[in-house]
This record gives sequence, structure tokens and C-alpha cells, in this order.
Amino acid sequence: MTTTPRSPLAGTVYTETLRGVRCVRLSVMTDETTSPERQREADDIAAAALGIDFGEADALREAVDLDVSASAFGPFDRPQLGGWLARPDDFDALVWWRFDRAIRSMAHMHELAAWAREHRKMLVFAEGIGGGRLVFDFRNPMDPMSELMMLMLAFAAQVESQSTRDRVSGAQAAMRTMQLRWAGGAIPYGYMSVPMPKEHGGIGKTLIADPDAVRVIERIVRELLSGKNLTQIAIGLNDDKVPSSRDHQAMRRGKPTGGMTGSGVKGRPGTRRERHRWQATHIKRILTSYTMLGWKVHDGNPVRDKDGTPVMITTTPITTRTEFDQVGTLLAETSRPTGPRIRRDTVALLLRVIHCAGCKGRMYLRPKGSGSNQYYGCTAATRGERCAEPSSIRANWADAYVTEEFLRLAGTISVNTVVSVPGYDPEPELLATLAEFSEHQEQKGRQKSKHAAHAWQERADALDARIAELEGREKVAPTRTVTPTGRTYADEWHAADHTARRAMLMDAGARLDVRRGTRGGWRKLDTSRVDFTMTGELDPAAEGVAVAAADTEAEANGTDVPPVPGAVARLAETTAEPVHVLAEPVADPAREHPEPVAELVPERVPVLA
Repeated sequence: MTTTPRSPLAGTVYTETLRGVRCVRLSVMTDETTSPERQREADDIAAAALGIDFGEADALREAVDLDVSASAFGPFDRPQLGGWLARPDDFDALVWWRFDRAIRSMAHMHELAAWAREHRKMLVFAEGIGGGRLVFDFRNPMDPMSELMMLMLAFAAQVESQSTRDRVSGAQAAMRTMQLRWAGGAIPYGYMSVPMPKEHGGIGKTLIADPDAVRVIERIVRELLSGKNLTQIAIGLNDDKVPSSRDHQAMRRGKPTGGMTGSGVKGRPGTRRERHRWQATHIKRILTSYTMLGWKVHDGNPVRDKDGTPVMITTTPITTRTEFDQVGTLLAETSRPTGPRIRRDTVALLLRVIHCAGCKGRMYLRPKGSGSNQYYGCTAATRGERCAEPSSIRANWADAYVTEEFLRLAGTISVNTVVSVPGYDPEPELLATLAEFSEHQEQKGRQKSKHAAHAWQERADALDARIAELEGREKVAPTRTVTPTGRTYADEWHAADHTARRAMLMDAGARLDVRRGTRGGWRKLDTSRVDFTMTGELDPAAEGVAVAAADTEAEANGTDVPPVPGAVARLAETTAEPVHVLAEPVADPAREHPEPVAELVPERVPVLA
């Protein structure tokens, strides 16, 4: 029997159109980044010239690794590229923009070349060293030249990368301490780059306020002062189609808006958007950046001169220090949790308000039935607990009763807006400078050369001088302005939806305790089963309203007498309603007439989110 020797090229299939994977990588992803779009454009041009198809829509073959360092993670360790490399049968070629998008070291390139030779793949670099396209075809296992050339180019790329890094780092470090000189890179939102004016040397570029972006920042601050949180502000900006910080920079450069978001991060698939959206975290990052003060920032810290004074990037900062601190105070207040999260996926008005008197646990709206058949029930059993007297109550009865009681006690109370202005406090900058000084002190004694020791001492002296200056500045006391809205809690209640009304009840500390019902109590609410109380900030004003109403009624009935010392004021009790203890011991037993209700209004804003 005669056998034919197997060709070493057997199994290698050359097709007219190759299945390619478009590879995109970026070390640091920011709102201003446009590199992924540039990489895709270059990859598409190279693929078209070589007959490589990336697919489209759901069948798109793309590996996007953002916020992934090539020095720290080799090709096989990256979230998306590593997944493709583990499935070599799904494609024929890999396409990158440049060498540094794929590898940063000879070791990684050797590993990638060995994999390509084993699986007979083509590796393409749209712009190789020198600018020309580089194609390494490993589909012929008998040709070792591709691997050799790759290793040689990888070595050159590694040396060039290090030289470029050192050169750029040195130039940026020198320009970093130059007043008003912009060294390049992502421009902070709110500014734009212009040539340096002649009166400041006329060399290089500087930053000035961007009128369009400043108007957006002013809007954000106005809404923040009005009581909105960052999420609400972001929603409003998106609804009004205000370009995000990322899209704004793209439009400034004449580039299209939108792009891929979320891809390459922790292996999540990307989403292509026509435009990027505002997010609360982006807004907070903008408002709390020292660039708002016109300061240069490096690694999150202000850049300082030899006297410890922050180095400026512009002559027209967006905010003053007082305004910057005021915004910081407002952000701290809005980001600090003030209560439980408000659920919007339920129509239960009394969620977190209604409780079972038997076990003191919360009662929840039962999903069974609708309308008048819905009811709140004790859920001790679902919590693995035993309730001695589990209670339940019709939802419409409980909702109506709480509404009536809340409006009776708080409906006439005025709603005020409160604006807090923190004034000027040097302490935030003082603490930040002290933190820099402490970090700098940790490096004391580690300098081996006289020049390094001298540089260390210069910075220590500069920080010390700045600390002394800040310690000498006077603190301006904060102010608090209360403005009546002309509306009452009843007005707000009638204009609100279920979610907003629930928030008002929770903010007022409202609580309804329900006891177990008795026979015959199914036709109407037995008010002796329920106790409604308020323990929040509205309670003192509601108490005043109740006492005033009781005194007025007593005076009209001719039963008005001075209270006995230590007596407790109670609401008038009727046969249909339970007794509610609403007042503390009266301080002045000789008071015969109630104070005006207006003087009992609390200075606060209702939570209507």
C-alpha cells in the first residue's frame, strides 16, 4: 500500500476575505478621550486594503480594552482580547493601530508571535514603525521570518517607547511649574486652549474660560443651590440635549460625538452611543477639581511653585475659592445619606411608614387583588419571626387615614426654602496642604545626592510657607437664608405623586401602628386599632398647630382655663378618633392664648424627590 506524504501546508485555508478582529486598547479612559475612534478608523482602512472583514452589528468582531495598561497586562491577560485569543477558530487575523496598542515588551511580543505561529494567524499593524503598514502572516508555518521581524521590531518599539516616555515626562515636568503654560493633553472641562498672549511671553499655549462650557457649569451650580441633587441635574442636562463634557470636547475639535462606552472594562461588552450622557459622577468630578480655581493639577494634587502657591493654568479661573468651597459644601450635603432609599417601583403609599403593633415590624402591601382588595399585612413569618398578634388592614383605609391625619397636623404649615452659604474657610485648603506636606515628609532622608536633597528641602519650605499663610487667614462665618415659598404642605401634597407623598411622610417621621382587628370591623376602619405619630422635624410645628386649634376650640366653648403646671396637651378626642399625644409639657403655665401659627413654621425644605 502506497501512502502520500502529508504536505506541511495541509489544513491551511487561504480565503479571499479573512475574518478579522479589530483590536482597540487604551491605558487611561477619560471623558475627553477620542483615541478609540481614531484606532477604529485606522484599523478599518488597513482591513479594507487587505480584504479583512470585521463583521457588523451583533456579529461584529472587536476587542476593546479601555483603562488597560499594555505594560501591566499582556495580550492574553486583557479582558476582551484575551477572550478572542482563547477562541482561535473564530477568526483569521488580528488588526491593531500601532505596535504599542498590542505590546510594550519583547516578552509579550514573543508570546503573541508563538501563539500566531501555532494557530496560523495574520497579525496586522495599520501604522507600523515609520508610518507604513506592517503585515505578519503566520499562516505559512515554514516561514520563520515573520516571527524574527516581529521580535526585532518589538525590541525597537520597547526602546523607542521608553525613550519617548522619558522625553515627554521631562518636558511636561519642566512646563508644569511654568505659570499659565499649558503642556497639552486632555483640556479640563470649562476651558479651551489658545496661544499664549504676548504679555505673558507669547510662547506655547494657555487656557481661557470656554463660554459655552461655563454657561453649563453655571446652570449646574444654580440647580444645585435650588436643592437638586447631581442625579436630577444630570437627567435634566440629558433631557435638554446639552452636550456632555466628552462630546463638547469632540465638537470643539470637529469630531463626531458619541462612541463606544463601557467596553473593555472588567470584560463587559461595549455599547455604541450617538452621544455620551451626563452622569452624576462626571459632574461631581468637574465641580470638585482644582482646575475650577485655575490651578494646575498633577496626580490629583495642585502643582505649587517654590513659595507653595498653586501654579495657575489661566488668568480667568471659573470660580473663586469662596464659590469653590460653597459648591463643595453643597455636594457634601447632597451626597450624604439622609434617610432610606426611596423606592419608585411600588404604589404603596405607606412603605416604611406602616408597622404591626404586635411585632413592631414593617407591614407591606400584599400583591393579591387590586383596588379595595389590596391590604397591608404583617410579614413576621417571612422574616423567620413569630408575631403574637399579626395584623392586617385594607390599603385604601390606611392610606386615607394617614392622608387625613397628616394634612390635619401639617397641612397648614408653610414650606420654606433654605440656602446655606458657607462663606470662606481656609481649613479645606489648609488640610489638603498639610496632607501634601505629610506625604512629602515621608521622603525625608531618602535622597542620595545633594541636588535631590536640595530639591526636597525647597518643596518642604514652599509647603511650610503656604501652610503659614493659610493659618493667618481669617474665617468668614457661614450664613443661612430662609425664603418662604408661599405654599403649604397641603399644596405640596396635592401636587405630588405617590412617591413624593411617601417621601414627605418619611421626612416628617410619620408612623402608623396597626393593632389586630376585631369581629365586625370589616365595614369601615376602626380608628381605635391605629395610632398615627410624627417624630421628624415637622413635629414641633404640627404640635403648635394642634395646641392652637385646641385652645381656639376651648375658648369658643367657654372652657378655656390655664393649664396646670406639668400638664400635657392632647388633641380633642371624639368617638371616632383615638387620642394622640402631641405636645411636650407646657413651659409657661400662665399662657392663655396660643402663639401665631406662622411663628411655629420650621425652616426646612420638603423632600419631594
